[in-house]
Amino acid sequence: MLEQTILSNVRVAAMNLLAMREHSVKELTEKLERKFPGSEFIEQAISQLREQDLQSDKRFAEAFIAMRQRQGKGSVLIRIELRDRGISTELIGSLIDDAGSIWASLARDIRRKRFHDLPVDGREKAKQMRFLHSRGFASRHIQAAFTGIENDD
Repeated sequence: MLEQTILSNVRVAAMNLLAMREHSVKELTEKLERKFPGSEFIEQAISQLREQDLQSDKRFAEAFIAMRQRQGKGSVLIRIELRDRGISTELIGSLIDDAGSIWASLARDIRRKRFHDLPVDGREKAKQMRFLHSRGFASRHIQAAFTGIENDD
């Protein structure tokens, strides 16, 4: 009876976390371990939530990618952050298409928003490229942000 109560408490805590936002299994486990240290019921509760599709790493990753894109972050940074949150490389690869034009377009939009004008010399262009690199864009997306810009502006 006590075990069932503990499992129920762990499950309720997990569902409360998931009600606020999607969480990866790793995030959920870490948060529950802080709340219920040493509990053997955490894995069982998360497993039940996964079976009922109340927790999904795929759903978490999709929401996370969309959020970080809205924040103007590039695919390289997003991949690293997802890996840090326990998302598998295979799932990340299936959700982030580095070859997609969305990343070059996003890099171009972020460059315009931050700097407005075209770079007037190599030094200014290098500054803009470093900025995009710090935002987590791949080199090819950064280069694409500067190609054909005369036609776009």
